[in-house]
Amino acid sequence: MKDKEQFELIYTIYFEKVYRYLLQLSKDSYLAEDLTSETFLRAMKNISSFRGESKLSSWLCAIGKNLYFSHLKKEENHLRPDTDFAGGIEPDKILLQKEQQSELYQMLHELPEPYREVFSLRFFGELSFREIGTLFEHSENWACVTYYRARMKIQERMKKNGL
Repeated sequence: MKDKEQFELIYTIYFEKVYRYLLQLSKDSYLAEDLTSETFLRAMKNISSFRGESKLSSWLCAIGKNLYFSHLKKEENHLRPDTDFAGGIEPDKILLQKEQQSELYQMLHELPEPYREVFSLRFFGELSFREIGTLFEHSENWACVTYYRARMKIQERMKKNGL
């Protein structure tokens, strides 16, 4: 069996277990799906570091847990709004957010297909990876990987543009 086939088998066997674990942690089905997909992408990149000292499912869940805690740290840093003396968000910060949204939409518009469509369906349409895969007549794994790559492309452009 080739590496790709082996990993698809691992994905098929363990996806539900890792997803349910992350859903239990996060209490958010969309976040759990995103974290699960990122878990498998990280695992695929780092499979050589798996020493077999624990169950594969435990290793995958540990990766997912670490991603979840990293997500919480990022969210904590983003949820501290700049406020004025009355406790509300400053108007110039609202304008800055709108400008950033406009730039985000521009970056999304510049993405090649199928990245643009998959990202839009997932992020704005809130479709599951299974639903997106079905729409494109591909696997759930394909949708997950395509969404992740689209997200990485947008993040690279955001860093490049200083956002």
